Amino acid sequence: MNILLIGSGGREHALAWKLSQSPELGRLFAAPGNPGIAEHAECVALDVSDHEAVAAFCRRNEVSLVVVGPEVPLVAGLADDLRAAGLLVFGPSAAAARLEGSKGFTKDLCTLKDIPTAGYGRFAEREAARDYVERMGAPIVVKADGLAAGKGVTVAATLEEALEAVDAIFEGAPAGAEIVVEEFLEGEEASLFCLCDGEGAVVFGTAQDHKRVFDGDEGPNTGGMGAYSPAVPMDEETTARAMREIVVPTLAGMAEAGTPFSGVLYAGLMLTRDGPKLIEYNVRFGDPECQVLMMRLTDDLLPILLACARGDVSQVAPTWTREPALTVVMAAKGYPGTPARGGAIALPAEPEGTKIFHAGTARRGDALVADGGRVLNVTALGSTVREAAARAYGLVAQVDWADGFNRTDIGHRAIAAEGKAR
Repeated sequence: MNILLIGSGGREHALAWKLSQSPELGRLFAAPGNPGIAEHAECVALDVSDHEAVAAFCRRNEVSLVVVGPEVPLVAGLADDLRAAGLLVFGPSAAAARLEGSKGFTKDLCTLKDIPTAGYGRFAEREAARDYVERMGAPIVVKADGLAAGKGVTVAATLEEALEAVDAIFEGAPAGAEIVVEEFLEGEEASLFCLCDGEGAVVFGTAQDHKRVFDGDEGPNTGGMGAYSPAVPMDEETTARAMREIVVPTLAGMAEAGTPFSGVLYAGLMLTRDGPKLIEYNVRFGDPECQVLMMRLTDDLLPILLACARGDVSQVAPTWTREPALTVVMAAKGYPGTPARGGAIALPAEPEGTKIFHAGTARRGDALVADGGRVLNVTALGSTVREAAARAYGLVAQVDWADGFNRTDIGHRAIAAEGKAR
């Protein structure tokens, strides 16, 4: 079976690495791919915004399944147009992708279906948003309504910071843009992944990521500076409750609206004293959460994605290694602002149970160079989260890259919990 994988980041490298292990795989194409993905797939220069060109490529190369990695082409309707061309696609329609493409849409759905989430206001005008912020006070959360690569969120500790966030979003936004202002929720964050077929869903692992750029959860939000899986606070009872109170009514609401959700649904949760509450949805695998999920998955990924694409996940029962996995993001200096590009990178050998996924790299002649903000995902398995972290950070220390930096405390909550359990 020939597959086309859309994307060029660390998430797509993890998917390519896992798909390449399938005995059912014929040829694996990636558009556009990256140097790491090129170790497992044939990278092709294909404009994924030209949906007809993608469909034509699939016809010429007898592609049986298209796996869409990132959110932008999903929101743009790539899955719709490829399905209309008769192709199987892993990923939701544009209408269903609004769960990520519009935070306001998702909050309104939560209200409609009584899904636990933070209280909120939705605004298309700056002054109305500022008035709401001043009335509610701080701490408070300010979000750009649309896609923002994980960086359109400000958790404001002060009123001044919140008002500045409102102004910054509206100043840089096109006409008609909206923002969502949310109640600040207290608790621990965790991520729940579900494979969905339009009606039903099965749990596909948990993770906990680290959004702030610096140690101790300081600094601005990023797309993610590291993650581990499984998430310690997501025990069986909490996971079941999140499915029952959040995921199932979401899928029901989408189906009732005539926009059923198919693909992977990533629920970002806050585990509060009142139970799990939805922070936001993503409509694709998380990045870097996908990397730790793929490290732990012991099943063949291809049949799992096919089941979703064909519309029946009832027989999907993924199995996992008992070992936790942890990934450390190595980012270019300047991220999440303007990253330093072009610096040469020399990678070490990868011991068994470790993998360095390429997120933002390129080839300049024979040299591997940085070509993005988040550049490498250094990932390891271990008997405990502490051991997985030690192995990952041991490998980080061997990466030769002058312009790179990373957090040094990924998995710190889980490691502290392991220490208390002893």
